Amino acid sequence: MADYERRNGAQRGGYNHRKRRHREDDDLDRRPPRRLYQEPVHLKVRKQLLTIAESPLKKTDEEIKTIATTMAENFDDIEIRGTFLDLILQLITEQALKIPFVAAVTLALNAQKPELAQEVLTKSTTALNEQFKAGAWREVKLLLRFLACLQGILEDDGVFPILEELFSRSVDLQTASSEDSLGLEIVKVILLTIPYIMASSASGFEAHATSLLEKTDIIASTPHPLEALVDPYPGSGDDAGHEAQSVISLLQRQLQGEAAQSWELACLPRPWNVSPVVDEAEPVTPTKHSLPLVTVPSPVSPGVRPQLPEVYSSVYADQDMETVPPTSNIASLLLRDSLIDTINTLDYNRNATAKFLIDLDCYFSPETFVKRATPFDRLREVEAGKSTWKPEDVAVDAVFSQLLQLPSPQHKLVYYHAVLTESCKIAPAAIAPSLGRAIRYLYQNLDAMDLELEYRFMDWFTHHLSNFGFTWKWTEWVDDVELPLAKPKKAFIVGALEKEIRLSFAQRIRGTLPEPYQALITEAKEKDIPDFKYNSDQTPYAPQAREILRLLRAKAPDSDLESHLSSVEAEAASLGVEDPLVPSTDAYMTAICFIGSKSLSHVLSCIERCKDRLLALGPRSEAARRQIIRSVMDYWVEKPGVGVNIVDKLLNYTILTPLSVINWALTDNIGKGKVLTHAHMYEMVASTIYKVTNRVRQIVIARNQPGLPAEQIAMLDETLEKERAQMKELFATVEDALMGVASGVVDEMVESRNQDTEGEALLRGWGERWLRVFRRKMAVEEAWIGEMLVNQEGMDGLEGEAEVANGIGVSETQEEDVDDGVS
Repeated sequence: MADYERRNGAQRGGYNHRKRRHREDDDLDRRPPRRLYQEPVHLKVRKQLLTIAESPLKKTDEEIKTIATTMAENFDDIEIRGTFLDLILQLITEQALKIPFVAAVTLALNAQKPELAQEVLTKSTTALNEQFKAGAWREVKLLLRFLACLQGILEDDGVFPILEELFSRSVDLQTASSEDSLGLEIVKVILLTIPYIMASSASGFEAHATSLLEKTDIIASTPHPLEALVDPYPGSGDDAGHEAQSVISLLQRQLQGEAAQSWELACLPRPWNVSPVVDEAEPVTPTKHSLPLVTVPSPVSPGVRPQLPEVYSSVYADQDMETVPPTSNIASLLLRDSLIDTINTLDYNRNATAKFLIDLDCYFSPETFVKRATPFDRLREVEAGKSTWKPEDVAVDAVFSQLLQLPSPQHKLVYYHAVLTESCKIAPAAIAPSLGRAIRYLYQNLDAMDLELEYRFMDWFTHHLSNFGFTWKWTEWVDDVELPLAKPKKAFIVGALEKEIRLSFAQRIRGTLPEPYQALITEAKEKDIPDFKYNSDQTPYAPQAREILRLLRAKAPDSDLESHLSSVEAEAASLGVEDPLVPSTDAYMTAICFIGSKSLSHVLSCIERCKDRLLALGPRSEAARRQIIRSVMDYWVEKPGVGVNIVDKLLNYTILTPLSVINWALTDNIGKGKVLTHAHMYEMVASTIYKVTNRVRQIVIARNQPGLPAEQIAMLDETLEKERAQMKELFATVEDALMGVASGVVDEMVESRNQDTEGEALLRGWGERWLRVFRRKMAVEEAWIGEMLVNQEGMDGLEGEAEVANGIGVSETQEEDVDDGVS
């Protein structure tokens, strides 16, 4: 009570909220008023344009009107106009989901300042010409999409002449080679532009669209030779749920269906269907503009990234409720295309990418999706005729389409891992259930899944669990623990646990598993540092190996080690060992592994010190070189992922050759083919193949750089020929080894025939799955190299013709005039 009285101005001591020195200022405040901050107009416009359509709480039509009015009022300000034009181009090529809204701003602006709308057209077509020359087909597609949304203010046929020109280029490419992929990519660009033209404010172009679709049908409906190799579920047989569908042929059919329904295109937003900014009393006919000149080069540039056929697949294909658009609806490809462009463009900012995925429903028509985070079971309560598509399912599906894209996604796989992780952190209640259903779908279809995709799924699954406490409902798969290792589901479980241990440690992972899984993590796996096998006197050459270990720890020179290594070789020779270098190499490499077992930096430091001797082993004995791999993998037998990592570093040092790794993995240890069930063995072979193919690609890209002198091109051609020969030899070795397992003719299978028919059938299946992966890799590399070299020859010829024309001082137009005069 006393406290209450004091705080309310009681006489006992009083309570004054102001300090004594300010008592006289009660009646007269002499401080000047605070200056009001006014944000510069160019920053205000930038902020408004960057956040357009992002918030469901704001009315998009009001945002569009505000931006257009501000720009019209400040048209004469060069800084504001420059910021606006530059930002529009950035939004078009970086934030594909906002293209219709940026176009709507331009249309609203055209009603007030047609001059500025013309500047937007000029700048966008200039950028389009630059992207054509660079062969940047994604950017070409996005710029064409923007122009398609502006079809209503373009004179004559607008964008259609560009699409017709593109089609003629695709016909030329397909005529030259039936295996051409660039022509298919161009047709895909055409097909993805048409819907935005038909959804624009323009009308009366139905005949143009139908005519173009009739032309593209010939190319789109012809299957590509590589299409069968990129089927994500080759083992599904005639299962309709897993039937491979080419993206381009599917898109062609969907567009033909939309044409029959008067181009409804219900999912596309139409932000230009708002009331005009000017006086509404009189209808205003929009100012029309002629489209600035767009030149499609001939031949077209293929760009750096290989263009390969795409197959549509979904991780939500077998649900009893439809949470993503079916393939019969064009929304399935329109939604995914915009999402994929957003994901692949914003690879430098996974947080922004995740935010766009979460806000997906803001960028399409309001009735396209159900409310965010609607539980799957509640979808049954949705009224008949209304959409049950979940925005989070569509977003997750798009990320998995890239994560599981064959032959390879655009970016490193870890980027797509990070996008899913960030999405789950931003909206766990919405994304986590969607991921759970995706995981269950992929796991249930492991038997039919392409082997490369199985390991990509395994890598993402374990990485994702590591970000969320390694928690998963393992009890759902408990029945599969008792399966033989040759069963894909059991191999997945074992491989996933090994990778989890690599990301953490065995004791922690054991604590997250139910009882039936405990036997999969042995006590040996819990040792941080494996034992040095030569500590036991029962091991041959133990005394010499222990002395080698002591000297290596003391960083003794190689001369001090020589006597002990020679002693091992002499004893091996007396025991009748065919190559005495093999046991001495085993003792030497095992000691290096033991010293470096604390961390990767420790082993790399030790390898660096011993590099000269290790490099000298290969030329002396190929068996000794392979023994280096065997010693590493034997030492890390309980943690094979560490061994694979060390082998990869030895390849970088050129201590090992790619062929020695392949021979050790698939020739020396093939047996009946059981090694093919191990995830770490696939990782070793695949990473080795990648090193070789990536080097060949780098040489091709270097050779295709413009302006290289003839001598340098000749040198690169010679290097390319040699590297391609080595690549083919490597693939041939893989093919021979795997064919033996797939056909059941390896020695161990022949000797044990009729003893384990089911087990051998499973192993032959693994051989076939491996064979499919590496045949695809070889086919893709050869197709890409051939296409890049052929297209470069065409570009070189075109440049040569231009140089000749420039040399005689006659332009193309002048030549036509001269011809006309002569005739």
